[in-house]
Amino acid sequence: MEHSIPSDALITIAGTVGVGKSTLTSVLAERLGFRTSLEQVDHNPYLEKFYHDFERWSFHLQIYFLAERFKEQKAIFEAGGGFVQDRSIYEDTGIFAKMHADQGTMSATDYETYTSLFEAMVMTPYFPHPDVLIYLEGSLPSILSRIEARGREMEIQTERAYWERMYERYAVWIDEFTACPVLRLNIDDYDVNDPASMDGIIAQIAEAIGESRLAKAQAAAAREQ
Repeated sequence: MEHSIPSDALITIAGTVGVGKSTLTSVLAERLGFRTSLEQVDHNPYLEKFYHDFERWSFHLQIYFLAERFKEQKAIFEAGGGFVQDRSIYEDTGIFAKMHADQGTMSATDYETYTSLFEAMVMTPYFPHPDVLIYLEGSLPSILSRIEARGREMEIQTERAYWERMYERYAVWIDEFTACPVLRLNIDDYDVNDPASMDGIIAQIAEAIGESRLAKAQAAAAREQ
């Protein structure tokens, strides 16, 4: 079954904090023989400061993430693909930066600067978009229990209202997302430790990528006629 997924594919995992992106990324990569592109939080110079003062550090944090994710995307492309990626670059602007701009913890000027940079870097024909974006979703109580279980102090100390706003924004964002094909998975419907459960997910990924690449090939052929 694994061989039905192209060896040069880029599979990106998206979803709110605590939904299980890193775990699924690692398990999928191992099953497919792909490399992983994991979100780096341990050496982020702004993350802990941000959780203590959103208004002071939101712009710095988003610029840092944008630069790091763009460099990683470029490296994946130059390596020829074959990656499973933890979190998408699109979430940075569509969820996090916009949320802070809307609630006043990022100034209008900073948000305009950030979005202009994002559009110049990402929203071009030259940027390597994923073959499929896997969107993980579930109930808010399930997600909050996962956040608590993994025990990151800066997340546990964050007010519940913050996670509620983020949860709602993700639901709106994914319904409007069009940069690449989307495969939606409910976290209560699969078990990463169950090979049969993962077989089903891999089959869905293969189908989504196959349909996407066929559509692209047909569009390219039509342009050449």
